[in-house]
Amino acid sequence: MLTSFRTLTLMSVALLSLAACSDKTKDSMQESTTMGTEGAMGADGVGAAGQDGVSSTVIPGSQEDLTVNVGDRVFFGYDRVDLTPEGKATLNLQSEWLKRYPNVTVTIEGHADERGTREYNLALGDRRANAIRSYLITTGIDSGRIQTISYGKERPAVFGSDDQSWAQNRRAVTKVN
Repeated sequence: MLTSFRTLTLMSVALLSLAACSDKTKDSMQESTTMGTEGAMGADGVGAAGQDGVSSTVIPGSQEDLTVNVGDRVFFGYDRVDLTPEGKATLNLQSEWLKRYPNVTVTIEGHADERGTREYNLALGDRRANAIRSYLITTGIDSGRIQTISYGKERPAVFGSDDQSWAQNRRAVTKVN
């Protein structure tokens, strides 16, 4: 009887401790999402909050900053190099980000899905990378800050031989040098 009372008491204390931690986490999350530009947002106005609203340690101007806060990839249709409205929106954000960090240079990687010959897909990836480069230049980014490379079908983002996999592999990815 005494042993079960101790066990019950210990379990109650543990549950109360967890509940208290949960409330503190919730309060700190609410606080971080309502902070001004030097809290959840970095001093330069770049979002530094993760998806859960908790401040993260993303270094401004880094690849992670670009990926998390802007978006590092643009997708293409089958055998296409033209930019979709979604792609242009991502590139406009990338352009603003590059203007904020004028010392950053990037490489645009062109990719294709697995269909087609190696040579054809390398050429297609090159055209995709250059479409991104040209668009960024038209937004005011210095051409000397942008390199391109094509990987064709050699570096798939997703393995698989289906429409969903192919759609994820038809892309251009912006990489911080």
